[in-house]
Amino acid sequence: MNKEKFIQRQRTRRRHHVRKSVRGSGDRPRLTVYRSNAHIYCQLINDETGTTLASASTREAAFRDSAASSGGCEAATAIGKTIAERATAAGITKVCFDRGHTRYNGRIAALATAAREAGLDF
Repeated sequence: MNKEKFIQRQRTRRRHHVRKSVRGSGDRPRLTVYRSNAHIYCQLINDETGTTLASASTREAAFRDSAASSGGCEAATAIGKTIAERATAAGITKVCFDRGHTRYNGRIAALATAAREAGLDF
């Protein structure tokens, strides 16, 4: 079997394992996090209607010129604070955390910690 295909199947299996227990609703949306090698992205999603309520990423113009655009832990901390500010502006205080297929350490944990400190309740 092709190694890339095997890795993709493992990631899909892990993603489904996490998602079967995490569902977002109108009063408690799902905070999804995607981490690439260069950037980090997060969204607040209402699964009942299938809409994105707020989003933040290091590819935005506000982060492009700063040192937090590198995609490291400091970038994840900045994105966590930003998504928490945008969530409170939209009237959201409680969320369900969806880490996807990634482990809860490093950049993912830094984003979650910053979002909690900025006022989101997981």
